[in-house]
Amino acid sequence: MSSFEITGGRRLQGEITPQGAKNEALQVICACLLTSEKVTIHNIPDIRDVSKLIELLRTLGVGISISGSSVTFEAGEINFDFLQTKEFREKVGSLRGSIMILGPMLARYKKGFVYLPGGDKIGRRRLDTHFTGLGKLGAIFSYNPEEGLYSVVAPKLQGTYMLLDEASVTGTANIIMAAVLAKGTTTIFNAACEPYIYQLCSMLSRMGAKISGIGSNLLTIDGVEHLHGCEHTLLSDMIEVGSFIGLAAMTGSEITIKDAGIQHLGLIPDVFRRLGIKMEFHDKDIFIPRQDHYEVESFMDGSIMTIADAPWPGFTPDLISIVLVVATQARGSVLIHQKMFESRLFFVDKLIDMGAKIILCDPHRATVIGLDHTYPMKGIRMSSPDIRAGVALLIAALSAQGRSIIDNIEQIDRGYQNIDVRLQNLGADIKRINS
Repeated sequence: MSSFEITGGRRLQGEITPQGAKNEALQVICACLLTSEKVTIHNIPDIRDVSKLIELLRTLGVGISISGSSVTFEAGEINFDFLQTKEFREKVGSLRGSIMILGPMLARYKKGFVYLPGGDKIGRRRLDTHFTGLGKLGAIFSYNPEEGLYSVVAPKLQGTYMLLDEASVTGTANIIMAAVLAKGTTTIFNAACEPYIYQLCSMLSRMGAKISGIGSNLLTIDGVEHLHGCEHTLLSDMIEVGSFIGLAAMTGSEITIKDAGIQHLGLIPDVFRRLGIKMEFHDKDIFIPRQDHYEVESFMDGSIMTIADAPWPGFTPDLISIVLVVATQARGSVLIHQKMFESRLFFVDKLIDMGAKIILCDPHRATVIGLDHTYPMKGIRMSSPDIRAGVALLIAALSAQGRSIIDNIEQIDRGYQNIDVRLQNLGADIKRINS
């Protein structure tokens, strides 16, 4: 187990470049199973979750060549015996993104096995959308409750119309990857339309898939016989971009976020502006000037500002934790409404221990009364419960007076590449302690 030791209260300055998008990487890496030809993906982040998925594909028999942040995949025959081993179960049990190998395996090999995947403990994250959608295409599931193993066969995937019960990003990705090699036409309504799905569809189109409606919630896919190789470059990680905006505001720092992928950020800049955070767009970069104070807007009728998550193009749930911690030092009050996950706000007790004024109304809502930097938070020892909450606590620690220790930073490492080194380059007093 490792920890971060942080001495906060320093203003930071400089440039920082976001890594490649974690959530996009997990999807497009799984898509490499759809062809026997070489697929090269650039700008892959060196983080735990992505590395675990790459290693999982390697153990399945996929040829993998790594050169810096570029990885080439060549998927020939898959070792299906490995899919029923304890080692496979342990690998997928620590990585939620592993569920997305199922769609490509069914499309190309007509069968697959999957255990319930792991991931963040942020509440229920059901798999019904995956299974229902794949079932409508012709997949047949059987479940062994003693082993927690789903065996799936798909002798013939047939295109069909489906209305998804929720706009699940990974569920949509899994269904798309199965449908591109199915017979006939598949129409997916209420599809997720996050930039990650846009990127996945664009990559599959370059591989020979026929997909229309890319970028919308209505996708039409005409199945093809086979796909070929391609090259693909990941977007900058919009969650990192949002995290760095919040970091600059909380620490009163002047930071430039390089190559921020501004056109793919959706509402993210607008939400931070509602908290009073100033930013300037310079070509591909975002410049956040030093601000000693930032004041929360109110709605036109004078009511308290409410920030809530929603499926894209709404505000991403992955930044709710960041917005909440930034609000603790704003001038004004904010109601944070986490609609999509019921356990994501349970880290606020640690912020309260640091001196933040937060009322946890219920598992989904918290009222934050901003301190306006009048009462700086104090450093404490705490533990990272999940990726996003961990970074929110890291931002809090960097703005707090005194010394903080964050344990269980393996959670942070799952989603943020060399975050300690990159923050040190901005002037942060942070070091990694390996126990």
